[in-house]
Amino acid sequence: MELRHFRSLTALVDHGFSVSRAAKHLHLVQPAVSQHIKQLESEIGARLFVRQGKRLTGLTDDGQQILHYARQALSLGDSILAVGRDHAEERSGVLRIATTHTQACYVLPPVIRQFVTTYPEVNLQINQGTPGELVEAAVNDAVDLAICTEALSEHAALEAIPCYRWNRCVIAPPNHPILRKQKLTLDALCDYPLITYVFGFTGRGNFSDTFAHAGVSPNVVLSAADTDVIKTYVREGLGIGIIARLAYQPGRDDDLGMRDLSHLFPWEITKVAYVRSKYLRKFARHFIDIFRAETGGGDADRVIEPCRPRRADEVAGD
Repeated sequence: MELRHFRSLTALVDHGFSVSRAAKHLHLVQPAVSQHIKQLESEIGARLFVRQGKRLTGLTDDGQQILHYARQALSLGDSILAVGRDHAEERSGVLRIATTHTQACYVLPPVIRQFVTTYPEVNLQINQGTPGELVEAAVNDAVDLAICTEALSEHAALEAIPCYRWNRCVIAPPNHPILRKQKLTLDALCDYPLITYVFGFTGRGNFSDTFAHAGVSPNVVLSAADTDVIKTYVREGLGIGIIARLAYQPGRDDDLGMRDLSHLFPWEITKVAYVRSKYLRKFARHFIDIFRAETGGGDADRVIEPCRPRRADEVAGD
């Protein structure tokens, strides 16, 4: 068996068992992909795909196991090549990062700015997704680094590095009564319609657990994965918003009032993760160093400050 057989197998799975889409992704003709699968099944001695006529509809139990090891083999092959590239092309290559909207919009800009200045020849690719999707992408070697708060520490195949901690704040129109309360409590928050993150995003699990443990029920009227969507509907008057404190931007969000909620909710820790068996290019390791220095200095107990939007004169001075 050859690595090209494994590439055809994984491409078929990743492209919905469509031979045409897998072939296009691999820059091959369709008969070549079909031949690779036929050769692989013949050598292994087992059917890997469930078929309906000539159509592939899923993986057999054997196929599931073979897919797991095929991904590992491809990842190891890529790591071997990466070692060589670090010597021959130390300052060029591709760095694939997967993260959530909050990280991409409010945390990563200064990190990216510094990285691209240091490595202008590296093609930087940023993909957004749910924490579950980020874990899957990292484990399947679809990305090199994953950055988020949830899920990364839960997968044994990933090395997850704590970088910084953050908490929440409440946002509302400036004249809203929630902003005038002398002491904010969970009960006080329950008096108003709430807009916050969907489950699985940006600490929503701990958010919901906090209310449950206190025996109170928040009136969540709208949930979104995107902090900017939450701000939009707070501005529309649908409710008060509970967002990551780092996502409130002085200057850009001055039309909204803000109160800190770190006394009510547990602190969250954002991590950067990669597959333990993966060889990271030197520029990828440097990206992690920059990220940790910009956010927590390697100290997960440090609280990150909100990312201030750059003024026009600062951008022009670059």
